[in-house]
Amino acid sequence: MKKTVLISAAVALLISLTAIGMFIQFYVPDGQTYRLEPTSAPARPTTYSTDAGANAFPEFTQTAEKVMDAVVHIRSTQTLEVAGRYDQQNLPDPFRDFFGGDLFRNFHFQGPDQGERGPEVRQGTGSGVILHSNGYIVTNNHVVADADEIEVTLHDSRTFKAKVVGTDPSTDLALLQIKADGLPSLPLVNSDDVRVGEWVLAVGNPFNLNSTVTAGIVSAKARNINILQEQYAVESFIQTDAAINPGNSGGALVNLQGSLVGINTAIASPTGAYSGYGFAIPANIVSKVVEDLLKYGVVQRGVLGVMIRSVDGNLAKDKDLSLTKGAYVDSLMANSAAAKAGVQAGDIIVAVDGEAVNSSPELQERIARHRPGDQVALTVDRKGKKKELTVTLNNREGGTALAAKEHRDLFEQLGADMQAIDEATAKKLDIAGGVQITQLHPGKLRKYTQMREGFIVTKVDGRAVKTVDELAKALKDKEGGVMLEGVYPDLPGVYYYAFGLGI
Repeated sequence: MKKTVLISAAVALLISLTAIGMFIQFYVPDGQTYRLEPTSAPARPTTYSTDAGANAFPEFTQTAEKVMDAVVHIRSTQTLEVAGRYDQQNLPDPFRDFFGGDLFRNFHFQGPDQGERGPEVRQGTGSGVILHSNGYIVTNNHVVADADEIEVTLHDSRTFKAKVVGTDPSTDLALLQIKADGLPSLPLVNSDDVRVGEWVLAVGNPFNLNSTVTAGIVSAKARNINILQEQYAVESFIQTDAAINPGNSGGALVNLQGSLVGINTAIASPTGAYSGYGFAIPANIVSKVVEDLLKYGVVQRGVLGVMIRSVDGNLAKDKDLSLTKGAYVDSLMANSAAAKAGVQAGDIIVAVDGEAVNSSPELQERIARHRPGDQVALTVDRKGKKKELTVTLNNREGGTALAAKEHRDLFEQLGADMQAIDEATAKKLDIAGGVQITQLHPGKLRKYTQMREGFIVTKVDGRAVKTVDELAKALKDKEGGVMLEGVYPDLPGVYYYAFGLGI
């Protein structure tokens, strides 16, 4: 669990997801078609009990029994095999054979802040929710991030090794799969229909106390607590006062019909433990992220390209606005889809596709249901007058093409996401070009080197690379030692990382 930090005044709206219909249909590598079916409340009447004074209160037992079987305990293990400084004499055998002769006699192979130390094992625990009987489980990205091994324990105490199907740090979601069939699963509610004041249960494994159920209400919606430190972060949390503690991360927030309202993610606390406020990722966002990870291998995120902040009384007074609700457009970014559609700085976005927008997190969530190339209808207030504008959403690069998960098997083996740097970055660093490691996952790079995120690969085995395709081509069908050469944007000097492929 992370501790909440202050909410920033303006956030970048650079996000997407598709609209939730009666069901979400998606395809997986085994060729089968699965569905995530959001349920509309109520699926069945809520049961109430009465006390001796004839006071009615909701009956939670049936819901708890229904839900607990579909909530799992997750244990993640990260092993850091750190070797410190290398020269030619202490390279592993495959590298000595590959890098024979005097080529690297005077080089040391090192990463930043590197020291002599042995293997280090780190363990973490959390929760997850079974979304399909074939073993697909959703959890928080921070529960499994950097894990070399993931173990899932079901409510019936069976234990399985899990693989990561995909992750989305921008929403703090991850999708896992275990080899099991006939598992109990939870349907997803349309989280737009969830109402403040509605009873909810939080189910998870706080403090390693398996299958713990707590009750509360939805205390707010569309909360942005600025806890995700990603450039394209999507925060529109459901807030609840159901007790959530460390270990609940990735667990279920359900309504009294036993349908998934959201995935528990964070708490607001000065101590790190429950203080009355917890936050869950809405089920509609969960549905889209899962669909994209299964269908495309990567989340497709549409971009408006605006800097926004929520309108309130103070902003209305400062800017002489006629409204006190909506998302105020501070500025527009380069290649902005919104600008092309006619959105201007100073506009207040008050609706998306006819649905009211009261704050910037609500706008984030609405746009986060669309992919690059999708069209959305914006209603803006411009100096007191309403305007209807149609925006074709961009991708992060300013185009409308869907992101491709190219060379997926190779990059999963490496454990890295990467992208080519732009000309301005190359010029600033005085290099011809390169491929930046934007994120590290479990894989060879993290296990056998001390590379950190941000490293820019300029050469593979002495051969210059400027694009992801060039890097992948240089590594294709490679067996034996590999040498990556490159730089860090924030560190002087050239760094070298050696590891083996196909061995």
